[in-house]
Amino acid sequence: MKYLAAFRTSRAGAALVSSSTAAERSGPVTRVVVDDVADALTRAAQAFSPRRPSPQGIDPAARVAPDASVGEGTFVGPFAVIGAEARIGARGVLEAGAWIGPGVVLGDDCHIGPNAVCYPGARLGHRVRLKAGAVVGGPGFGYGHGPTGHQRIPHLGACILEDDVEVGSGSCIDRGNFEDTVIGRGTKIDNLVQVGHNVRLGQRCLVMATTGIAGSCHIGDDVVIAGGVGIADHAEIGNAAVLSAKCVVFGPGAVAAGEVVGGYPARPHRAFLRAQAAMYRLAPLVEELVALATEPRSGAETDDHARG
Repeated sequence: MKYLAAFRTSRAGAALVSSSTAAERSGPVTRVVVDDVADALTRAAQAFSPRRPSPQGIDPAARVAPDASVGEGTFVGPFAVIGAEARIGARGVLEAGAWIGPGVVLGDDCHIGPNAVCYPGARLGHRVRLKAGAVVGGPGFGYGHGPTGHQRIPHLGACILEDDVEVGSGSCIDRGNFEDTVIGRGTKIDNLVQVGHNVRLGQRCLVMATTGIAGSCHIGDDVVIAGGVGIADHAEIGNAAVLSAKCVVFGPGAVAAGEVVGGYPARPHRAFLRAQAAMYRLAPLVEELVALATEPRSGAETDDHARG
């Protein structure tokens, strides 16, 4: 019903509508009644925006190691690099400047954007998409403290992206140190997101821009993490939880399955909204108190104060 007023005045030739809107007297005459308007609109847009045929073959300016394998129908763009013993599936696209490290495995129909990087230890499933400048499988931010300063801890775990994962531009997913970093099937990660070592991110999650997930966090399936969220190390996030924008979950804290949280530190969203409302109501009260404290006193009040 959100767009009902616009529908009633629309001059569109046809419209996708729900059953509750189909009987409206005004609006487009041709109406396609569907169960889920948003899903139908997505599928219609896909039908009217067919994918261009992908180029095929290996550009002469690309560098492919002799013992690497490239699947049938895969395109390797100019200045792309495929390292020793890497295995690239069929029908993939590696755009200009993509770097696939030694031993990396890519499934079928993967799309690696310009200047995206897959470090050794990265294993990508089928239909994985890395946008421009994404970095997968780099060593995590792990150091030991010794007498000579910070000593890097070797990161020996893998970085596994399951089928249908998408990673946005400038996002970085670190490999594990002694365990694997795993991004579950169907999860979509926006631009400029940091995922630390050993993180387990479940299936079908949505992670929005500028979120930071510290090492060893375990995040369930179908979780929505809004923009600018911070999750400290070893936090536990249950299935279908929602973390609203700019909130911070401190480890080893936990968010229950299905819970909606917000604020700093994160708390149930309704409690966060009540706290915010209370803070805004305090502002005028503070102004009144300041006015009372600075108000000039009458002579009688001054004498009474002195006698007291």
